[in-house]
Amino acid sequence: MPRATKIVATLGPASDTLEMLTRMVAAGVDVVRLNFSHGKAQDHIDRANRVREAAKVVGREIAIMADLQGPKIRVGKFADGKVELEPGAAFILDAQCELGDQTRAGLDYKELPRDVVPNDVLLLNDGLIVLVVEKVQGSEIHTRVRIGGTLSNNKGINKQGGGLSAPALTAKDMEDIKTAVALGADYIAVSFPKNATDMQMARQLATIAATGTGHKPGLIAKIERAEAIPRLDEILQASDGIMVARGDLAVEVGNAAVPALQKRMIKLARENNKLAITATQMMESMIVNAVPTRAEVSDVANAVLDGTDAVMLSAETAAGKYPIETVEAMAAICLEAEKSYASVLDNDFMNARFTRIDQSIAFGALFTAYHLQAKAIVALTESGSTALWMSRHDVPMPIYALTPNVGTQRKLALYRNVRTLNLSQSFDRDAVLRAAELLLLEKEQVAHGDTIVLTVGEPMGQAGGTNSLKIVQVGHR
Repeated sequence: MPRATKIVATLGPASDTLEMLTRMVAAGVDVVRLNFSHGKAQDHIDRANRVREAAKVVGREIAIMADLQGPKIRVGKFADGKVELEPGAAFILDAQCELGDQTRAGLDYKELPRDVVPNDVLLLNDGLIVLVVEKVQGSEIHTRVRIGGTLSNNKGINKQGGGLSAPALTAKDMEDIKTAVALGADYIAVSFPKNATDMQMARQLATIAATGTGHKPGLIAKIERAEAIPRLDEILQASDGIMVARGDLAVEVGNAAVPALQKRMIKLARENNKLAITATQMMESMIVNAVPTRAEVSDVANAVLDGTDAVMLSAETAAGKYPIETVEAMAAICLEAEKSYASVLDNDFMNARFTRIDQSIAFGALFTAYHLQAKAIVALTESGSTALWMSRHDVPMPIYALTPNVGTQRKLALYRNVRTLNLSQSFDRDAVLRAAELLLLEKEQVAHGDTIVLTVGEPMGQAGGTNSLKIVQVGHR
């Protein structure tokens, strides 16, 4: 049984070498994440080259996602590297402070004093430290420690309930978009977008950077600000997908609110023909342990049952002791969860509305394959749109996207239940359909006598032109 849910793995010191990358791709990684919060442009370019080389060794195309850093809303550095904050103590966040001490800390985000008022709650270091604002004087925010602990250099700051005015795209992000396009990133993840405008600006910058290349990376909106929640619909429409970034989001809206939000976001993405990635602490204990906790197993499985396209690993593969074991464990969990995933395709069709011919053919292929219990659905596609529409609905058979475009293959590596194969296409429809059948036989994805449902466009080679559906019994002509 092929795995439907895709795995995103973050690269870092633990997964930098060609040997390790090759092993990770072989273990099941479908998308690699380049974290632009760390490293220089050349570091990311070198990593991307190694990823492409590893994929070539393994023999399948995978996607590269460039994850932008976004605004640095963090405390500055301390003279001694860290301080211990006691509950009830006074503590000052000072935009003019160079080196912090026991009484105050500097700020990378100099505008924070303008964004807060008395009684606002600030959460530091992923919510482990809680400060309550008492007053603001010029560049100084005077607070009282509600929950103390160790505060070290450059820890993040969130405002409970959201409301920080920092723009989603910084000057660094704008330069990083150019780097991401230059290295051939298939997706760019935008950190902290608050509305559709943030995503539209990122798309404009990516389009300008790609002028003359024909390369169009997909845009993933990382939902991690409280103010993004009421604007999910507009953000989705301006994006190709969303990431349920549970870390910063949980700090702003509260841990208890996140599971329901996760389900809502994934459902909304699927209904709008967009992608969904579930991220943050999915297999956190495997940074240091060779096996996951039972809670982590349930967390990954529940994301699969929610219908997510992909589950993501962060520090587990970037800096953990067991990157290969983590990928293998996550793949096994996804497979097991998918066995019990209930298909409700007929219910989906009851409310389906579409006017495009290619979308109608995609739905028709799903319905036909589901009721004929076909071995596979095969979409001959240029852009991947047909495969995207099919992947938004659950069928018990895999969807194969056959395309002559390597770029389309890589982008489709993130789509749930879609496998890609490279197939040269001519203007002779019957010859291409026969070649598709032979390719699937060669790859041992189907056997003689299996029923498959194919979709194709005529004339051949035209993006968005899918207009035909054919039912084939393999090997019978």
